[in-house]
Amino acid sequence: MEYPLTPNPRPASAADLSAIHANPGFGEYLTDHMVVATWKKGEGWVDDAVVPYGPFQMNPAAAVLHYAQEVFEGMKAYRWSDGSIWTFRPEENARRFNKSAARMMLPQIPEADFITAVRRLVEVDAAWVPEPEGEKSLYIRPFMFASESFLGVRAAETVTFCVIASPVAPYFAGPKPVDIWVTDKYSRAGEGGTGEAKCGGNYAASLIAQYEGYEYGCSQVLFIEAVGKDRVEELGGMNLMLITSDGKLYTPQLSGTILDGITRKSVLQVAADLLLEPVEARLTKDFLFDKVLSGEVVEAFSCGTAAVIAPISSFKSVDGEFPLREPVGERTVALRNRLIDIQYGRTPDTHDWMVKIV
Repeated sequence: MEYPLTPNPRPASAADLSAIHANPGFGEYLTDHMVVATWKKGEGWVDDAVVPYGPFQMNPAAAVLHYAQEVFEGMKAYRWSDGSIWTFRPEENARRFNKSAARMMLPQIPEADFITAVRRLVEVDAAWVPEPEGEKSLYIRPFMFASESFLGVRAAETVTFCVIASPVAPYFAGPKPVDIWVTDKYSRAGEGGTGEAKCGGNYAASLIAQYEGYEYGCSQVLFIEAVGKDRVEELGGMNLMLITSDGKLYTPQLSGTILDGITRKSVLQVAADLLLEPVEARLTKDFLFDKVLSGEVVEAFSCGTAAVIAPISSFKSVDGEFPLREPVGERTVALRNRLIDIQYGRTPDTHDWMVKIV
């Protein structure tokens, strides 16, 4: 797919962009254009284009509105100090997008076409990519949904692919520590379910627990497995990491019920650079609470594309409160800085993760 351009006749002015970049928030402003393509059974992908950003005209019987057959991705474009624009490991997003699509019975999009879609949108709306000061970036949201008008329960035979983008500030302001609510009352996914797919239903399922956490002063929620009520899984939208006093970096092993985070994968790879030993293991709730209480786990953080790395100050649950001895630990900050410095071109990319767009 080539995604030919139909320019927006009323693009944002330089003054508009300057005001937006000064205070972008997160996901509040969308760029002038979007990428679209349609998949039809028997035809494949057709009608690929870059078009002015605007609403979809959707039939009330569109399958996604009734059966939630959709997937999405989250990634960023970064402006470097020389003005060039780069993305971080886009092939991983393309691969995970297709894995999620397969789980939700949606069509595959060739990885090259996925990456081209992202590239085309960033090229066309390059003026929307903020300067790097304040860790600002362009958040990119590729997604796919069942757009066929059909009320029967089956995989849709017409599907829409789209990419939109929004200039953003950091999801959490700086390395400010957050409190985490730990719940086994609610579950976001179960074995054999969609936990490993990046689909909206998982996030919808997490909201009730997240709002319960707000009542206890917590910013995010950590889920315990649905069946045994014992194994620690992930946060509503991020993976969990624990650092021990003897230099181990623990994270829950992938089990099909949690997302295979690209930031998670990257943190595990750069850990060795900072003399940390990555350990992917089955972590129980008792392990978490006991190790924090004893002081063996000295730092903890969550990680994901939007927040990168967010330090954790304490875990709270019906069992009590378990504060970290180092709410903003040196190694957490070092891991965060290493990733961000690679993304913004401030340190050599020895892992060959960055891909130049403009």
